[in-house]
Amino acid sequence: MPKTLRILPVLLLVLLFSACRGGRGGRTPAAPAPKNFPMVEVPSVYSANDERLDYAATHFWDRFFREDGVTDTALIRGVPKDQVEQALSNYILMLNSEPKARAQAQVAAFYQALEAAQRADTASTQYLQVSRMVEHYLYDPNSPFRDEDLFLPWVSGMAASEFISEDDRPGYIYQARTCAMNPYGTQAPDFVFRDLRGRNHHLYEVRAEYTLLFFSNPGCASCQEIIDDVMGRPYMEEYLRSGRVAVVNIYIDEDLETWRAYAPKYPASWYSGYDPALAIRDDRLYVVRAIPSLYLLDADKNILMKDAPTERVLAFLDTI
Repeated sequence: MPKTLRILPVLLLVLLFSACRGGRGGRTPAAPAPKNFPMVEVPSVYSANDERLDYAATHFWDRFFREDGVTDTALIRGVPKDQVEQALSNYILMLNSEPKARAQAQVAAFYQALEAAQRADTASTQYLQVSRMVEHYLYDPNSPFRDEDLFLPWVSGMAASEFISEDDRPGYIYQARTCAMNPYGTQAPDFVFRDLRGRNHHLYEVRAEYTLLFFSNPGCASCQEIIDDVMGRPYMEEYLRSGRVAVVNIYIDEDLETWRAYAPKYPASWYSGYDPALAIRDDRLYVVRAIPSLYLLDADKNILMKDAPTERVLAFLDTI
């Protein structure tokens, strides 16, 4: 992340949403003063929190695109870039509380509004600047906001957009194709994995209310952080014993000597193994863009979260 952002709780965002306008002072029309990001105002008729959240997420960007403003190296539509970035992070937090299909529709509408604004001012750089910001937040493997399901409607638009160069288009087509694999709600592909004793197992043989599918490498510092975070939850040992949660920890590469030497260090209560056929890596059963990668599956092995930040996965488990 380029900087640490102040992230407001979603409920607070839903309850506040008052307009916050900056002045348009400036002595000449050619140099207007920056304005504050125009926050959505939720009508009082919406009283329930879920109604207010949905209205706010649906109309979050309306005034931003309706009100004119200059776009340059410091401003996007007259709003300082850091405020646009903060607004985007708050918006993503709201989307995480919406049903997935609804959130995807809202992202698609956001994208269409940006494309329409660019079409109205083809000399502007707003399309590329906002798109790079969205890509960084929703697709970068190091982003704590990453969510390929939410990025899918955005990158699908970019893959077909008139504002994308032909040189860049193949990259966005590839991103759209990989984001479309194993989406939310679909069944995770089954596969065979082999444990340290040479026994074969199937993912679908693992019985648990929730399964954490964890792609890791031996000795990986970021992987160890996830192990510590998962096992640091006070309920986790009991959940693992009772079968409420299972962790399937898979090595997808071919340096088996290193993996075998390291495997005894993994928690004994986990299913730890490697992919003997390299089917995950080579057959693209899963898109593992970076190690570590964490999926959350339900009892029927339906995907609840795909390559999700650890904090989001554990926040979900904290509530069950």
